[in-house]
This record gives sequence, C-alpha cells and structure tokens, in this order.
Amino acid sequence: MVMDVLVVGGGIAGLALARALRRRDVPVTVAERSDTDAGGLAINLPGNAVTAFAALGLADGLQKLGRPTRRREYRSARGKLLFAVDEDAFWGPEARPRCVRRSDLLALLADGLDAPVRRPLEVTAVRSAGDGAEATFSDGARRAFGFVAGADGVRSVVRATALPSAAAGTQTALLSAASWRFMAPNPGVDCWTVWSGRGGAFLLIPVDEDTVYGYASATGGGAVSADASWLRTTFGGYPAPVRRVLDGLSDLYHSPVEEVRTGAWSAGRCVLVGDAAHATAPVWAQGAALAVEDGLVLADLLADGDWDSVGARYETLRRARIAHVRSATDRFSRAAALPVWLRDILLPRIGPRTYDATYEPLRHPFPTP
Repeated sequence: MVMDVLVVGGGIAGLALARALRRRDVPVTVAERSDTDAGGLAINLPGNAVTAFAALGLADGLQKLGRPTRRREYRSARGKLLFAVDEDAFWGPEARPRCVRRSDLLALLADGLDAPVRRPLEVTAVRSAGDGAEATFSDGARRAFGFVAGADGVRSVVRATALPSAAAGTQTALLSAASWRFMAPNPGVDCWTVWSGRGGAFLLIPVDEDTVYGYASATGGGAVSADASWLRTTFGGYPAPVRRVLDGLSDLYHSPVEEVRTGAWSAGRCVLVGDAAHATAPVWAQGAALAVEDGLVLADLLADGDWDSVGARYETLRRARIAHVRSATDRFSRAAALPVWLRDILLPRIGPRTYDATYEPLRHPFPTP
C-alpha cells in the first residue's frame, strides 16, 4: 500500500487537484492516458473560476494569459442587441472573467507542480480495497493507493468501475446534442458576443487582440451535423461578424454535448471531481470553475487525515453549489428552445435577471471544511 493519492486524469481538474494537494503537503501522483499535453482550443473563465485559480496561488500567472472579458452582449440572429451585462461591474477587478487558451492554462497549472505526472499511463479500472483503493493499468499492473480521485471527464473510467451504479449517468444535454468549437481571426468583436436564432447560437469571445474563440450549437436539443458545412448552412445568414468568421475558421472541432447526472460521487476511498462527477452543458462556463473548486475542497478534506469519511463530507459540501448550476443550466436550455419571436421579446426583460440569479451565488465563497 502506497499511502498517497492517485489522480486519474491530467487535464484542468486533475492538475488543479494535484496542485491543491501539494499546497497541503499531501503526496499525489497524476496518471494521464495521453502522451502529450495538447490543450485544445480556449476556455472562458467566469469570475468564480478566476477566484478559484487565485486560491491555488495562480492569480498573477492567470493575469498574464488571454484577455479579460469585460462585457457580454446577447444579440438576435439579425444582430439586434437584446441585452448586455457589464461583467467588470458585476465581478469586480479581482475576479474579472478571462478567455484564455486551454494549452496556456494547462501549462500554468503544471508550472512548478511538485508532483509526478505519469504519461502515457492509462488506468483501466479502480476499486475500493480495504483501507485504500486499487488501480489497474493498461499493462495489467495493479497498484494500491491510499485514495483515488477520478478527474477523467465525462467518460470517466473511475466512475464506471469504482461507482458502477453511477456509470449510466451520462446523457445528451437538453440544450443541444453536439457543438462546434473553433478559433478564427477576430472579425471586429470586442466582447463576449452571442447571436441566437431559429437554427442555433453562435458565440465569439476574444482571446487576444487578433483571435476569437468560437462555439456554435443548435438549441432545443437540435441536431448538429458532424459535416462542417452545417455551420454555413445554419449561420450563413447571420450578421457580418459571423459570416467573416465562417470564412476564416481554423482548429475546428465537432463534439457531443453531454452531461453527467449521478446519485453518487464517491465510494469508499474513491471520489469523482469535475466533469467526471457533474458535467453540464457549457451555458454558464462552469466546467473549469467547479472542477478547481472541487479540487480545493477535496484537498482540504484529505489534508485533515480521516480519509474514510472524505467521500461523504465532500459530497455534502459540494452538492448545493452543483445543483444550483445544474438548475440554472436547465432553465436557460428550456428558454433557448422557445420560439424565436417569443425569446427575443422576453430576453431584454428576463436576461439580466437570469444572469444575476445564476452568478450571484457563485460570487460568494463556496463551502469548505
């Protein structure tokens, strides 16, 4: 038995947890199945994500990445401004949202991390075992650990093997079955901007002075073709900034939009964090935020020393915050499925209130041990 923590997954959730554990002097090993640290495209970090990264000691480093997001604009498919949000005023300078390249964020999390990250090292099964947990690796080797944390995403091996009753918790998102994500030259937008119409929603966020990160999906659970021509067919009649982006797409990725809804996030000395536990559609950009918060809470609990009670205490501390984000995501997803004419009438009135109701609880500190 090696009395350290095995973190399965070396993405944002896994590296954040490892960093939080080392700040509390808890020994940890990270197992990542990929042989590279390629970071994908970009990520929007709302204010509570910025606050969580600051709690990891990364506030200064984060301020050097990407670009602050000072304002949001929600527009119709014809370009009419339905409502806007002053994010600077809402979050304040210490928690100003940012859009950053995911590769830069992963590098920041890994920089100076005093813990081994083993790659490629694939975990194929995990189970609770007495006063610890046992992990099986792709070469057939087995190793016992004091604790295992599954930070391995929507298709979590830890969830499937250590919590078999929760293995069926993955489902297609209510908002959309799939999405396209991409990078493109900035067509002249200077803030977080979404255009929404009958065919779907098209979001652009500046990630630096020259580049935008984009996200496009259907609404109301509509189909999103894996053929990139779907983008032009669906959004070719949208305003000029959208059309210019469609002409200059690069790093284009199609992927399903899946959520994880399970009744349990722990079993014995095995716990799920981040998307492995509670992935939601990216309506409120909470994936990284909640993952880092999970890591901070779990690290505090593990530092206390009573590892047998950690799982139950972790779930108690995290349930209410996750339930709030999930409910807010469902409400937005249902509203997005309304007829366009009705949605465009309602959004100027209910949009600002919805933003406030969603993010106001997230401005406040999350429960800790």
